[in-house]
Amino acid sequence: MKLNFFKSKRKRHCIAFYNIENLFDVYDDELTRDSDMTPNSEKKWSIKRYNNKLRKIGYVISNIGKKDVNRHPAIVGLAEIENEAVLKDLVNSKHLKAYNYDFVHYDSPDERGIDVALLYDESVFKVAYSKSYTLDLVDDLGVVDLTRDILLVSGLFEGLELHVLVNHWPSRRSGDVETEYKRMKASQKVTEIITELKEKNSEAKIIVMGDFNDDPSSKSIKSLELSHGLFNPMRTLLSRDRGTTSHNQRWNLFDQVLITHNFFERKKNALRFVNANIFDEDFLKERDSKYKGSPYRTYVGKRYKGGYSDHFPVYLILSKK
Repeated sequence: MKLNFFKSKRKRHCIAFYNIENLFDVYDDELTRDSDMTPNSEKKWSIKRYNNKLRKIGYVISNIGKKDVNRHPAIVGLAEIENEAVLKDLVNSKHLKAYNYDFVHYDSPDERGIDVALLYDESVFKVAYSKSYTLDLVDDLGVVDLTRDILLVSGLFEGLELHVLVNHWPSRRSGDVETEYKRMKASQKVTEIITELKEKNSEAKIIVMGDFNDDPSSKSIKSLELSHGLFNPMRTLLSRDRGTTSHNQRWNLFDQVLITHNFFERKKNALRFVNANIFDEDFLKERDSKYKGSPYRTYVGKRYKGGYSDHFPVYLILSKK
């Protein structure tokens, strides 16, 4: 019985997404607003703190979904990456260097210089194509808002065609209602990209992941789901006591993974959805104070905490039968 249990896990893979809270190097980039993440800033970002962050994030990534599949994730979408250099340092860090991780990354026009990226295990996923889509945002006054691109990566996952879209939609910093139109624009852009993919192959298997800065019940997410009949397995995970990020002691589930409905097909050798979850193990949580249970962050404002991130990762499990 035990042998069959482990045998079934060998046929499964973990697909994850993680907003890793400002993975910046220590150097000032004159083209972006990253001066707060330098040794001379109020945050006193240093090589020691940077290396500690790499080690901790690497440890988290190596363990996402491990209880479900007995191995590291095959694919990990990332948000809040500064550049290619930090990705190289991450895949070569203590807990990840033994794996076959490579990455896809494009510099985006975001004012702070943070991007999305995709880590992937080369022995499982073979990248064939990638593209970065710019999100054109202009307010009522004609002011352009520079934000993160949407990343598309297409390839063969265990020999089967798979498309992954990595997102980090505009924040709610200026107010939920005031910024809603930006996330609706992002939702519409993802819908357009999926339409492009389906025009080439109506049976395309597509995973949409990211920090959407909106909950599953938000207009932008519901609109995206309806546009192509996507399934959102994260919808039932948000509660008063659980989410992926916490603000004013209230949980949100901004981090989500959505899939096309053909992940439920019963064909032989097809990629099939098994389950989805939040990776919110105790070591990722605050232990003290009124924030107990919320994500153990690297910084709270300008105060260094030395934790992992202000978000928990999310993941889904796929099987190939």
